[in-house]
Amino acid sequence: MNFFLCGLTTRMNATANLLRETTSNTSSNLNEASLYYLLEEWALNPQDTNMKMFLIPPVVCLVAGVLIIPSILFVIFSRFSIRKETRYMLLGNALLCDLIYLLFYTLSATLSAAHVSLPKEACVLQLFLLAVAYCGGLFTAAAIVLDTYIAILFPLRYVTILPSSRTKKVIVLLWICSGVLPGIFFLVLSSTHNFVPCVLEMCSIPLIIILTLSGTDAVKLCFWLSAMVVFLFLSLIFCCYAILYFKTRQSGIWESICSRASVTFLMHNTVLFFYFSPFLVLFVESFLYVNVVIGLETGIWVSLTICNVLMILPKVLFPFLYGLRYREISASLKSIVRRKHLHLVSPAPSPS
Repeated sequence: MNFFLCGLTTRMNATANLLRETTSNTSSNLNEASLYYLLEEWALNPQDTNMKMFLIPPVVCLVAGVLIIPSILFVIFSRFSIRKETRYMLLGNALLCDLIYLLFYTLSATLSAAHVSLPKEACVLQLFLLAVAYCGGLFTAAAIVLDTYIAILFPLRYVTILPSSRTKKVIVLLWICSGVLPGIFFLVLSSTHNFVPCVLEMCSIPLIIILTLSGTDAVKLCFWLSAMVVFLFLSLIFCCYAILYFKTRQSGIWESICSRASVTFLMHNTVLFFYFSPFLVLFVESFLYVNVVIGLETGIWVSLTICNVLMILPKVLFPFLYGLRYREISASLKSIVRRKHLHLVSPAPSPS
C-alpha cells in the first residue's frame, strides 16, 4: 500500500468524521486529520524537510564504528587470554550490539530519507532488531559497570562471583531480556495502535515516536514503562560509578586530574551522559507535545535529533572510550598494525 494513498485516505476519513462530530470532539479529529496531512507532506516533499542532512551523523558514526569495532572484536575473540576474562567478554558483547545498531539504523535512516517503502513485515523486523540491539548495548553497559564495581570492591571474591562460565550465562540472559522488553512493546503497539499501517510504509523511527505519543493509553503506558526501564538501568550505572568514587577516593588514585583513574572516570561519565541525554530530551519533548506546547512538525524535528544524533553518539564513542582504554586490547591492535606495516615495507627477495 502506498504511503500517500494511505495517508490521503485516512485524512479524508478523519475530515469526514470531523464534519459529522459534535463540537466537543472537533479538536481530537482535527488533530488526527492534521497529523496525517503532515505525514503526507513529509512523504511527498523531502526537499522542504531537509531531512537528508540528518543522514550525516549516522553515516559518519557508522564509518567510524566499522573502522574500529571489528578490529576490537577480532582481538577479543581471537586471543584466548583476552577472551576468557569477564570484562572483555562483556565489552565484546556491547560492541557487537552497537555495531548491529549502527548498521540497521543507518539503513533505516537512509531508506526513510529516500522515501523507500518497505513491506510491513520487513519494517517490523527491522524495528525489532534495532530495539534489541539498543537494549542489548545498554544492558551490557550496565553489566560492565557492575563488573567493574565487583572487581574493585570485592577483588578477592571477584573470580568466584563472576567466572568465565557464569559470564556466558549472563550474556545469554542479557540477550533474552533485550528481546523480551521490545517484544512486549511491539505486541502492544501492533494490537492497539491505529496508526501502524500507515507508519510502517515509511518505517521512520522519529515518526513512530511522535505517533506513539499520539496513540492509545495502552501504547503510551507501554512506551513510558519501557523508557522507565531504560532510565533505571542508566541510574544503576550512575549509582555504581558514584559509589566507586566515594569508596576509593581515600586511596589516593584521584589526587591527580591526569591520573588514569580520573581520566577513565571522566570518559565513562561522558558516555553515560550521552546515554542519558536522549531520554532527558525525549521526556521534555513528550511533556511539551502532550501539553500542545510544540506542534507536530517541531516534534518530528526533535525526534530526528534524538534518533539521528543523540542516540547514535554513544555507540561510536563506546569503542574509543572503553575498548581502546584497555592495555591488552590497545597493545594487540598496535602489534597487528606494526606487523602489517613491516610486511608492507619489507624488501622483496632479490632474484638469484
